[in-house]
Amino acid sequence: MNRDSNSYTFLFAAIMVMVVASSLAFTATALKDKQNDNVRKEKMQNILSTIGIETSREDSEEFYNKYITEQLALTLEGSDDTSKNAFKIELATETKKPVDQQRFPMYIAQLDDTKYYIIPLRGAGLWNAIWGYVALERDLNTIKGVVFDHQGETAGLGAEITQTWFQDRFVGEKVFDTNGNLAGINVSKTNNDPQGLDKLDHEVDAISGATITGDGVTAMISERLAHYTPYINNIKTALNKLNASQENELQESVEVQLEPIAYQN
Repeated sequence: MNRDSNSYTFLFAAIMVMVVASSLAFTATALKDKQNDNVRKEKMQNILSTIGIETSREDSEEFYNKYITEQLALTLEGSDDTSKNAFKIELATETKKPVDQQRFPMYIAQLDDTKYYIIPLRGAGLWNAIWGYVALERDLNTIKGVVFDHQGETAGLGAEITQTWFQDRFVGEKVFDTNGNLAGINVSKTNNDPQGLDKLDHEVDAISGATITGDGVTAMISERLAHYTPYINNIKTALNKLNASQENELQESVEVQLEPIAYQN
């Protein structure tokens, strides 16, 4: 075949495209399991990070199994759907379902004799999806920690939600008001507490120049937490009953001990 002909050029190009495509397909297939494993372990790292446990990817599964004691797939009514594996629920696809058909993952951690409730988040930033996790302390109100990530926010602006200095602003904030209503956390440019000293105002200082991404974080937290309020209210009710029962038992015990002792002469 004449190497200077058009047909030779087209044939050569077609062969090269097939070889390169086959190589890429083979590489992608060969690395798929490794990629999936890396994604799984990164998810474990992020969940653990919300309760202050930083670990390498290699050690993430060991620490996850050590500190995460329960995985729940909650229904909209707040019950656990035991037929679902909470860890395998992907919010990117789950949030596309009607809300009454969704399952809401929750991870319960035990650290230093303290229980934490970790909730996955997903919402919309300026350019694309944003997501993360928020850990609530035992009172199911106080934020222990958060972690955020994004797909396409602007570097130096919206992408700053991944920075520790921004995520630290949420620590200690309350997500419910004093009446027990969900207040969420407002990422606000007009925040009157830029130092983050007031933990009852349900606000954190916004990132300069990233208003829309900040609004996305605000909406994401409120929208996701709203679906967990039935479960949270159920837990709080159960704890209140338990505390009341313990108080009654303690009172009865004290009254018995204070009964007058009859001495025989």
